[in-house]
Amino acid sequence: MTAFPPGSASNEPQRTAVHEGLLCGALDRLEEVRLAGTRCQTCGEVSLGTQTLCPNCGTGVVASVALSREGTLWSYTVIRHCPPGDYLHRDTFVPFGSGLVELADGLRVLAPIDCPIDELEIGMKLRLDPYVVQTGTGELVLFRFIAAV
Repeated sequence: MTAFPPGSASNEPQRTAVHEGLLCGALDRLEEVRLAGTRCQTCGEVSLGTQTLCPNCGTGVVASVALSREGTLWSYTVIRHCPPGDYLHRDTFVPFGSGLVELADGLRVLAPIDCPIDELEIGMKLRLDPYVVQTGTGELVLFRFIAAV
């Protein structure tokens, strides 16, 4: 997805999603960004991302859906060592939570949890929080979950 409609001009950096088919909505309006999903019209399976086939029954009768922004922390761990490779999140590593978030759609998504690690608690209510990281070529839209208030 691009941040600006075709034909528009801007000096602002171009925004792209962290992975094609993972996010939906206008990337220049983060409050509208949602996780993209696919719902099988045959068996009802909901999966993360844009799919052409149902991962459950294999049929090609699927529809794109915007997944819920709300979820519940189902399980978590604390990452205490900097991930290898090109870690884009912070200049200085800070331990963070990574959790399995059960969305209202019934799908569980593994994602970073942005809250103090001593406040992580199974069953806590969470909300999707898309955010932007500057790269050498533009802006990258990532996502995490934060405590719902």
